[in-house]
Amino acid sequence: MSKTLTLATTLGLAAAAAALQAQTAAAPAAAPMVQTVPGMAPVPDRHNLYSETGAGKMSPNVAGALERVYVPNHKAHTVSVIDPATLKVTHTFKVGLYPQHVVPSWDLKTLYVANNAENSDKGSLTVVDPLTGKPGKTIPVDDPYNMYWTPDGKHAIVVAEAFKRLDFRDAQTMKLDYSIATPDCDGINHADFSIDGRVAFFTCEFNGAITKIDLVNRKVLGTLKLSRYFDRPEALALVRTSLKTPKYLPDPAQSGGQICVTPGMPQDVRASPDGRTYYVADMMADGVHVIDAESFKQFAFIPTGVGAHGLYPSRDGKLLYVANRGSNHVHGKPKGKGSVSVIDFATGKVIKTWPVPGGGSPDMGNVSADGKYLWLSGRYDDVVYRFDTTSGAVDFVAVGKQPHGLTVWPQPGRYNLGHTGNLR
Repeated sequence: MSKTLTLATTLGLAAAAAALQAQTAAAPAAAPMVQTVPGMAPVPDRHNLYSETGAGKMSPNVAGALERVYVPNHKAHTVSVIDPATLKVTHTFKVGLYPQHVVPSWDLKTLYVANNAENSDKGSLTVVDPLTGKPGKTIPVDDPYNMYWTPDGKHAIVVAEAFKRLDFRDAQTMKLDYSIATPDCDGINHADFSIDGRVAFFTCEFNGAITKIDLVNRKVLGTLKLSRYFDRPEALALVRTSLKTPKYLPDPAQSGGQICVTPGMPQDVRASPDGRTYYVADMMADGVHVIDAESFKQFAFIPTGVGAHGLYPSRDGKLLYVANRGSNHVHGKPKGKGSVSVIDFATGKVIKTWPVPGGGSPDMGNVSADGKYLWLSGRYDDVVYRFDTTSGAVDFVAVGKQPHGLTVWPQPGRYNLGHTGNLR
């Protein structure tokens, strides 16, 4: 006799139904599986897309990789390689013109230096072997300011910033397969991806926006203007009607304050652990815009520090580190008001701020494999910073001229979606 019928005999059918209903209600509902795009790895925890990037979760594909920090020196056309154990530069090698970022491959076996060659047709990718820390061949590629990978690993997405387009190249041969034009995204820049791999969000550095790309149907879904005054119609109206007047106008809601009438300069973008929210650093707005992924609307702004630029989740997926570059200008000065702000994902609030002692310009980088340190380039100070993620204490390593998108290698995770290490 079944358990249900036994229960029904004892309590009666009505009571049995009520008891079973209570049991069902008490049992925790299983989270529905994320329906990812074909070829993309499954999502083990739909509430934390960073679940596989925790400390110690190293892929077999990084076995034997040297523990190093690779720093592209933009103006020196070189890469400095730091041994994190000694805080010393082990060697420096030449790459292409104006290196911007060091990008791990989707399968984690190779590193690429993206040399965008600024205003010329000499863009390239320099291949680096992480087992030796030495450079290999150079691959000619149009304007590779940044590079990402489709979630299935089949294509490299070269961010051709100067051409307002995304070039999808075969991940093995780098042969161009197709492109997606982004005419409304001036200065297309950094990106992050939806939890199911169907959509990508790319920032538009030079027109204060973020654009939403349908990767499956290969089209732009929309472009959203961002503003720290998103919820203040009177301030936005003042901005829109005053773009041809002096750079700043008084903010009527803030005594003695100012309101920037430029459109902003969005930089890095990162998803919340559940993939429902996207955070966009803005170096003109001095903070982070918060976007709802589904509606594609801004619903918050978090002030952080001067020149908010890089965004990096902690190894446990609970915190978001914001690198504030210390300047609102593309070509800033040394010893600016650089700092790191720590945002609690759960509350959306800044819970700590770590200034650079003596001033600085923290820019791009990543978190160490064990989560104990945040490594960032000092863009205008020709150094690299190592922040202790417990105390905020800072160590300095001298490198080349204008260091930019450094990567820490190896990092935990199954595959990389691009940039200096957006692993999942």
